[in-house]
Amino acid sequence: MSKITDVKNVALNFLKEEIKCYEPKVVEIKKVDDTWESVAEVYEDDSFLKSMNLPPKKERVFYLVNLNDNLEIIGYKRLTSYEEEKSE
Repeated sequence: MSKITDVKNVALNFLKEEIKCYEPKVVEIKKVDDTWESVAEVYEDDSFLKSMNLPPKKERVFYLVNLNDNLEIIGYKRLTSYEEEKSE
Protein backbone atom coordinates (compact mmCIF):
# COMPACT_ATOMS: atom_id res chain seq x y z
CA MET A 1 0.00 0.00 0.00
CA SER A 2 1.16 3.54 -0.62
CA LYS A 3 1.97 5.92 2.21
CA ILE A 4 -0.91 8.23 1.26
CA THR A 5 -3.38 5.33 1.48
CA ASP A 6 -2.00 4.48 4.92
CA VAL A 7 -2.45 8.12 6.01
CA LYS A 8 -6.06 8.04 4.81
CA ASN A 9 -6.81 4.78 6.64
CA VAL A 10 -5.24 5.94 9.92
CA ALA A 11 -7.16 9.24 9.82
CA LEU A 12 -10.48 7.51 9.05
CA ASN A 13 -10.02 4.92 11.81
CA PHE A 14 -9.16 7.67 14.31
CA LEU A 15 -12.29 9.65 13.45
CA LYS A 16 -14.55 6.59 13.60
CA GLU A 17 -13.21 5.53 17.02
CA GLU A 18 -12.58 8.84 18.79
CA ILE A 19 -15.07 11.27 17.29
CA LYS A 20 -17.89 8.73 16.86
CA CYS A 21 -18.87 10.28 13.55
CA TYR A 22 -20.84 8.94 10.60
CA GLU A 23 -19.56 8.29 7.11
CA PRO A 24 -16.10 9.89 7.36
CA LYS A 25 -14.57 10.69 3.99
CA VAL A 26 -11.08 12.08 3.43
CA VAL A 27 -11.26 15.00 1.00
CA GLU A 28 -7.65 16.18 1.13
CA ILE A 29 -4.24 14.88 2.16
CA LYS A 30 -0.98 16.77 1.93
CA LYS A 31 2.51 16.47 3.32
CA VAL A 32 3.92 19.53 5.06
CA ASP A 33 7.57 19.15 6.09
CA ASP A 34 7.66 15.97 8.24
CA THR A 35 3.92 15.79 8.92
CA TRP A 36 0.80 14.78 7.06
CA GLU A 37 -2.37 16.88 7.07
CA SER A 38 -5.63 15.12 6.33
CA VAL A 39 -8.98 16.89 6.01
CA ALA A 40 -12.07 14.74 6.40
CA GLU A 41 -15.75 15.43 5.86
CA VAL A 42 -17.89 13.73 8.51
CA TYR A 43 -21.48 13.72 9.70
CA GLU A 44 -22.33 14.23 13.38
CA ASP A 45 -25.58 14.55 15.27
CA ASP A 46 -26.64 18.19 15.52
CA SER A 47 -25.77 19.06 19.13
CA PHE A 48 -28.47 21.76 19.43
CA LEU A 49 -31.27 19.41 18.36
CA LYS A 50 -29.86 16.70 20.59
CA SER A 51 -29.83 19.03 23.62
CA MET A 52 -33.50 19.92 22.98
CA ASN A 53 -34.48 16.23 22.74
CA LEU A 54 -35.65 16.77 19.18
CA PRO A 55 -35.29 14.18 16.42
CA PRO A 56 -31.65 13.94 15.38
CA LYS A 57 -30.39 15.46 12.18
CA LYS A 58 -26.94 14.85 10.74
CA GLU A 59 -24.69 17.90 10.43
CA ARG A 60 -21.78 18.00 7.97
CA VAL A 61 -18.49 19.13 9.51
CA PHE A 62 -14.80 18.94 8.67
CA TYR A 63 -11.84 17.77 10.76
CA LEU A 64 -8.15 18.37 10.23
CA VAL A 65 -6.07 15.40 11.41
CA ASN A 66 -2.29 15.77 11.70
CA LEU A 67 0.01 12.74 11.61
CA ASN A 68 3.76 12.45 11.95
CA ASP A 69 5.91 10.56 9.45
CA ASN A 70 5.40 7.36 11.52
CA LEU A 71 1.62 7.76 10.99
CA GLU A 72 0.90 8.57 14.63
CA ILE A 73 -1.85 11.11 15.32
CA ILE A 74 -0.17 14.26 16.67
CA GLY A 75 -3.21 16.53 16.63
CA TYR A 76 -6.65 17.18 15.28
CA LYS A 77 -9.26 19.92 15.30
CA ARG A 78 -12.77 20.51 14.12
CA LEU A 79 -12.88 23.13 11.40
CA THR A 80 -15.65 25.69 11.16
CA SER A 81 -15.67 25.04 7.41
CA TYR A 82 -13.56 23.45 4.70
CA GLU A 83 -12.55 26.98 3.71
CA GLU A 84 -10.95 27.50 7.14
CA GLU A 85 -8.31 24.91 6.28
CA LYS A 86 -7.63 26.61 2.94
CA SER A 87 -6.98 29.97 4.60
CA GLU A 88 -4.32 28.69 7.02
